Amino acid sequence: MTVYLHDSQGVWIAFRTDPRSRDLFNPDGDWIGWFPWGDDDAVTPEGDYLGTIRGDRLFARNAYHYRGSPGYPGAPAYPGAAPYPGAASYTGLPDDCEDVPSSLLWPRVAS
Repeated sequence: MTVYLHDSQGVWIAFRTDPRSRDLFNPDGDWIGWFPWGDDDAVTPEGDYLGTIRGDRLFARNAYHYRGSPGYPGAPAYPGAAPYPGAASYTGLPDDCEDVPSSLLWPRVAS
């Protein structure tokens, strides 16, 4: 079952192919991160903090504590594009959080 993640505005920004999948993809199917510690904190393929899942949202915590370098897991297979899930409702940002920067969600466009 695909897990869809949204920003605070309700825009679909990322997905996991399964709730237990360690890999995170943007809506285009680009690999943008992974979950090295098996919790809700995602890092970029390079090992930098990407964001934290809260319900069906992906937010960046401003006070993220560095947990060490998780290493490089090796790129996953291309998952294909996930079907559009529709928009979610607006939600306020949690305390000490912001939306994940677009440059981390769409790295090919930012480079």
